[in-house]
Amino acid sequence: MKIQNFKFYEKGLNRFFGPLEAKVLDILWDRPGQSIKEVQQKLERQEETLNFNTVMTVMNRLVSKGLLRKRQEGRASVYEPFDTKEHFLEMQSKEITHELLEDFGPLVVSHMLDALEEADAEMIEKLEQKIKELKRET
Repeated sequence: MKIQNFKFYEKGLNRFFGPLEAKVLDILWDRPGQSIKEVQQKLERQEETLNFNTVMTVMNRLVSKGLLRKRQEGRASVYEPFDTKEHFLEMQSKEITHELLEDFGPLVVSHMLDALEEADAEMIEKLEQKIKELKRET
């Protein structure tokens, strides 16, 4: 799934979603298969006082966007993410990287390498391994 609106100056999931959408997704990624009422109660524990209809609207919007699936369990609707949080973030970061490379080419690679000055040794080691793999494939 490709997210249409990436918010550069936000942090975490708020780069892809509104704040309430991000909180709902986090709750469901933490424990899939919850009802609207259960999610609403978790939000209240996070000091988010929201009425049932607001939470229902957000969750159904996430269904429409293809991020959640909804199924009936008795009289309650139960929601769960289509994907894991890790896979979602992996796919989004991959898409963003490809778009940056397409638009800015070597310039973006240069800036990414400059940013490695702030990276830890483990990240640099992973990058070196990836470069070795790419060289072997060519």
